[in-house]
Amino acid sequence: MPKIISSYVHFVDMISEKVGKLVMYGVFFMMFLLILSFFTRNIINYPLMWIIEMAQFTLAAYYILGGGYSMITDDHVRMDLFYEKLSQKGKAKMDIFTSIFLIFYLVILLIGSYSSLIYTIKTNQKLFTAWAPYVWPIKTLILIGIILMLLQSFSTLFKDIAKAQNKKI
Repeated sequence: MPKIISSYVHFVDMISEKVGKLVMYGVFFMMFLLILSFFTRNIINYPLMWIIEMAQFTLAAYYILGGGYSMITDDHVRMDLFYEKLSQKGKAKMDIFTSIFLIFYLVILLIGSYSSLIYTIKTNQKLFTAWAPYVWPIKTLILIGIILMLLQSFSTLFKDIAKAQNKKI
């Protein structure tokens, strides 16, 4: 593989790994929020109206920003009906084929996410709840997560092409 592709793969893998490991700690923040919600609602009888939505935002950021990391660790969902019976080279070829669809899907998602974020910023959009938080922070994180996943998809595609050709990255 050319040095530029190899450098790209190593750089994107490093970014995805660092973001994924950082975001993993978000689950503790979400658990803290849910415990706080239980405590304020059931123990001191003072429910906080923002806490459940904040937990939902945290969960959305957790899974959208962790997508690239789950691709590196191969923890994503895959239909193993035929895949497990393939050789390493066959698996790489199958992954190349399915990567095309994944990249297409992520590009469409990126276009939609970008236009949604622009609309949100222009209209100063808020949720229609009692807390009424601004939506742009979570939509920004979603856009970043989609970009990271798209970059990681290309990195994985390059690694699969190298595997299919019995080359190293």
